[in-house]
Amino acid sequence: QVQLVESGGGLVQPGGSLRLSCVGSGYTLNYFTIAWFRQAPGKEREGVSCITSIDGDTRYEDSVKGRFIISRDSAKNTVYLQMNSLKPEDTGVYYCAASAAARCHYNPVEFASWGQGTQVTVSS
Repeated sequence: QVQLVESGGGLVQPGGSLRLSCVGSGYTLNYFTIAWFRQAPGKEREGVSCITSIDGDTRYEDSVKGRFIISRDSAKNTVYLQMNSLKPEDTGVYYCAASAAARCHYNPVEFASWGQGTQVTVSS
């Protein structure tokens, strides 16, 4: 299994930006579809963005479309989530996860590897 470690979370004011990193070890992340999930207090975990293994297609949920950008750096074995124009409702713990499926999806059962999560708090 690939091991994943997230970083880059923190406290930011509304309208600010953060860049989350998901660093892989054990296997190259290019072999996996990588998704970012988030879990707000008292809510279920939800997928927000993903990037496919083969052709790098990306997908964004409506709540983050136009504000978040997912990308890969193969040389660093890292997937990023650039988060701009942050809103208080973006607050939560953000997780990256790896799936062997060669398509974007958010079915948690199909993600064999998960990071430990990084806290993002958007507040004035």
